[in-house]
Amino acid sequence: MALQYCDRLKSMTSSRSEQIASLFNAHRSELQAFAFRRLRDREAAADVVQDAFVRYAAMIRESAAPDRVEQPLFFLWRILANLMTDRERQIARRGLHYSLDEVAESIPDSQPSAERTADAQQRLLQLRAALVDFPPNCRDALLMNRIDGLSHAEIAARLGVSASMVSKYIMQALRHCARATNADPLT
Repeated sequence: MALQYCDRLKSMTSSRSEQIASLFNAHRSELQAFAFRRLRDREAAADVVQDAFVRYAAMIRESAAPDRVEQPLFFLWRILANLMTDRERQIARRGLHYSLDEVAESIPDSQPSAERTADAQQRLLQLRAALVDFPPNCRDALLMNRIDGLSHAEIAARLGVSASMVSKYIMQALRHCARATNADPLT
């Protein structure tokens, strides 16, 4: 009796596997095309379709009454649609992930161009020349503020002048440097 039950169980399992394999062979490409239209990624579409078949097969194998699914293809479509929705939600939560090779060309080069380097060197030479001919208090106030990061009060204490005078020195130096380099004095 137990041997007959095992044989019957094997035949049921193999018939279910054949049903799933038949369903897979007949409709895989159609389901993948549908998934690709929605996901816009062939690999993701293939993965989602395979996951749908795996879930369908697991449900059929675990179910006490696997024949309760009257329309297996429509049931499979529903599983696929749910998996695609889950995938879209996951992407919305986590964002898309790209490999470095995929985005390497879109990352800007951190090195300045040769033209930009030459322009910066030219402006630096112009600034040095402008600062050499400038009164020492104006030059020192500008350098202490912009290079050393000192406040107007700290500069005033070092130079022995008021904070208001430091502001005037810095503005005068900025205007002079701007004229020397043909730049905007406020940048």
